[in-house]
Amino acid sequence: MDEEYDVIVLGTGLKECILSGLLSVDGLKVLHMDRNDYYGGESTSLNLIQLWKKFRGDDKPPPHLGSSKDYNIDMNPKFIMANGMLVRVLIHTDVTKYLYFKAVDGSFVFNKAKVHKVPSNDMEALKSPLMGIFEKRRARKFFIYVQDYNESDPKTHDGLDLTRVTTKELLAVDSEMQVYGHVFYQFYIQIKYIFMNSNSKSVWRFALSWQLYL
Repeated sequence: MDEEYDVIVLGTGLKECILSGLLSVDGLKVLHMDRNDYYGGESTSLNLIQLWKKFRGDDKPPPHLGSSKDYNIDMNPKFIMANGMLVRVLIHTDVTKYLYFKAVDGSFVFNKAKVHKVPSNDMEALKSPLMGIFEKRRARKFFIYVQDYNESDPKTHDGLDLTRVTTKELLAVDSEMQVYGHVFYQFYIQIKYIFMNSNSKSVWRFALSWQLYL
């Protein structure tokens, strides 16, 4: 191992990995280290033995649970917007050479003792049992509006600038759509969601969902 480096990064959490990747892309010589026997910090995924060691100390997992390598347990959910800033930063650092993104097949809610898929397009909105007939039409209109929105074409804006309008303002006219909107951004806490910029390019990047899982 070389003895001289421009930067030494301690820890392999998400922030440390992004920092290390950006510095490496800029041509610096980086030594990236972690005191743990696994990578990822608080966002890591552990096998069964690592999980037991983290939470049970020297205890061993019971044999009936099977092979340790059959487990890959996430310490934190890692949902990100499909075309958000984080994805672009990760791609810029060439992390895609060893990190895989998976499009989330869909979101679901539990309502009246049944599990329902959250609609992700205008056709699903019309068929969804989560809303009444009027809400279905408004949801369909919303999906079409987002799908057809073009930053460079004011005719598609309907008087709204999504680089300035918050999601709260965009959905304020319909209380049902406000609730629906919180399902869209389920991985944001409410106060952050309602004031976040509503210009999301992630909605139509993939057909089934605007979320990726790391």
